[in-house]
Amino acid sequence: MSKEFLFSQMTLPSELVEDLRRQNPWWEGRALPVLPPHQRHLVRQIQRRIEWKLAPIVVVRGSRQIGKTTAQLHFVEDLLKTGVEGRRILRVQFDDLRELDGFDSPILRIVDWFERTILGRTCNEAARLGESGFLLLDEVQNLESWAPQLKSLVDSSTVQVVVTGSSALRIEAGRDSLAGRITTLEAGTLSLTEIAALRGLDLGGPFLKDNGLEALTHAAFWLGLREHGLSVKQVRDTTFAAFSERGGYPLAHLRADAPWQQVADQLNETVIKRVIQHDLRLGDRGRKRDPALLEELFRLCCRYAGQTPTIQTLAREAQRVLQANVGAQRINAYLRFLGDTLLLRLIPPLEIRLKRKRGSPKLCLVDHGLRASWLQEQIPLNPTKLREEPELTVVAGHLAESVAGSVLATIAGLDVSHFPERQEEPEVDFVMTMGVKRIPIEVKYHARIDALRDTEGLRSFIEKSVNNAPFGLLVTQDDAPHVADPRIVTLPLSSLMLLR
Repeated sequence: MSKEFLFSQMTLPSELVEDLRRQNPWWEGRALPVLPPHQRHLVRQIQRRIEWKLAPIVVVRGSRQIGKTTAQLHFVEDLLKTGVEGRRILRVQFDDLRELDGFDSPILRIVDWFERTILGRTCNEAARLGESGFLLLDEVQNLESWAPQLKSLVDSSTVQVVVTGSSALRIEAGRDSLAGRITTLEAGTLSLTEIAALRGLDLGGPFLKDNGLEALTHAAFWLGLREHGLSVKQVRDTTFAAFSERGGYPLAHLRADAPWQQVADQLNETVIKRVIQHDLRLGDRGRKRDPALLEELFRLCCRYAGQTPTIQTLAREAQRVLQANVGAQRINAYLRFLGDTLLLRLIPPLEIRLKRKRGSPKLCLVDHGLRASWLQEQIPLNPTKLREEPELTVVAGHLAESVAGSVLATIAGLDVSHFPERQEEPEVDFVMTMGVKRIPIEVKYHARIDALRDTEGLRSFIEKSVNNAPFGLLVTQDDAPHVADPRIVTLPLSSLMLLR
């Protein structure tokens, strides 16, 4: 088949074709954009799921600016290095393509054009020749009927698809159409191991292997994590100090020499304001949304990070600041919207035997660096710095809880909840549920640990047979505290972060 014939079959607008060629320089043997020197662990996680072929679509969810697009490009770079021809790879960044407005079934039409013009054969013909195509679709969830289009595509074509998106709700809405066809990865901000690599240090890889959650149900695993943290203590503490100061967004560490205030301004502009000014408009059509209310609600979420304020409390405080009538129902809808953007993890109350414990969701920010940038207020998590400013210990404790919740929420497949105080049962900060087992977690981020008072919630939860909790975790400031109770494993927040 001649090249002239293939190009005569183009059916896309010329402007769209040019944009696609710009996004796919490898088609013509041209260089990729300059990428960070160290890959995120996310790249290898994507590669493994492609290799396992358990599902034709790998979905990566994560908030804006955490490196999903860069991970896609690293994945492409690795494919090219292993000898995969560039013409087998199609990458489409949908939020950069304005020509798609009013375009019918754009995913399918772009793939049709790719098969005829670039691949030179159908995806099925390529697969039969051992040259399967790779489709990488960025922010695809903003398209109408994206899920039915992908279903049609993977049901009729042998192709491997990687989808990345920053809208949890819209991706979740596509699950019904794509049942049995997707596997999902949760992408958070940089882990300690990734921050260390960017700064020329070595903390190894994630302690939790990418092969399931069974290990988390054994106390020996957590004891091993504690010992691992001690074995790399110097590098761990140096890296944790950097995380404490600048958070976990790639921008903050790729430009480690830039003043924090400049980094903060950039985070506000490219993450928070982007969500409020752009993603807000992509909500339900016909519904008026208030950017000022969303800004204030996010500010309140920053203030209440790691806590469980009631919807009524948030509504009352927003009403006082905005001097407007703000109802609880509206606050609840906007809170869900922030959760949808993955800037915020809403950790629900624990549900046992289909009975949900009464309580509000726990608010865990995707990264405490966003709080520092939005509120222009840095709270140290580094124990050394915190000892110099002990008056900040209470706020730091809430932030430590937010960090722990965010770390746990990005572990693929892990069910995380919190246990509200009820009757004579004390609250528990987090509960991990894996099958029939539950592991309670308490975060106590003060200098001295009281072995009885600070473990009351854990002991109460473990002693209730209905909870089926073989042990509990006490997350602390540093390595020093140990509890005599053999059912309780203590480890510092910095070591907990080595999970990822």
